[in-house]
Amino acid sequence: MKVYTKSGDKGFTSLIGGERVSKCDIRVEAYGTVDELIAYIALLADKLAADATFDNSVKELRKIESELMTVSAMLAIGQGGEDKVKAISAEATERLEQQIDAMQAALPEITKFTIPGGDERLSLCHICRTVCRRAERAAIRATHEHDNISTQSVTYLNRLSDYLYLLGRTITLKANVEEILWIP
Repeated sequence: MKVYTKSGDKGFTSLIGGERVSKCDIRVEAYGTVDELIAYIALLADKLAADATFDNSVKELRKIESELMTVSAMLAIGQGGEDKVKAISAEATERLEQQIDAMQAALPEITKFTIPGGDERLSLCHICRTVCRRAERAAIRATHEHDNISTQSVTYLNRLSDYLYLLGRTITLKANVEEILWIP
């Protein structure tokens, strides 16, 4: 099978189920942003893998990559594709919540916003967080415009951005980097 089909040369693509839509469709924007997030999370996991201190985080990030593929597929559902994709499980979101709670319990409390920087891995984690928020906003718009898209994808992305924020703080702690706080 060829990688290129030429069917998108005029600015249209197919969703799951066969519906043809503009490549500017909000669903395409949403799953494309999730695809970008997957790539950044893969890069973050690769950077963290060089340090055994982060083995558990790398394992979790690899699981998240796979779950994001499911979220992406959920956002790519078109007419006739509703029964072709299994939704992201509530358990995946609950697992993120457990990870968030564990990281938060291990971190010192702060009363100010954090500013990325001080370690490349930390900054990359914040890039992942901000791309995740952008994906969440696109997913919200997609669920508002299309009834066949599960809101569970939005819930997962919302929780994931919180997870990534706390992972950034965890990286700061484990890498022994000074946390930069915003002091207006």
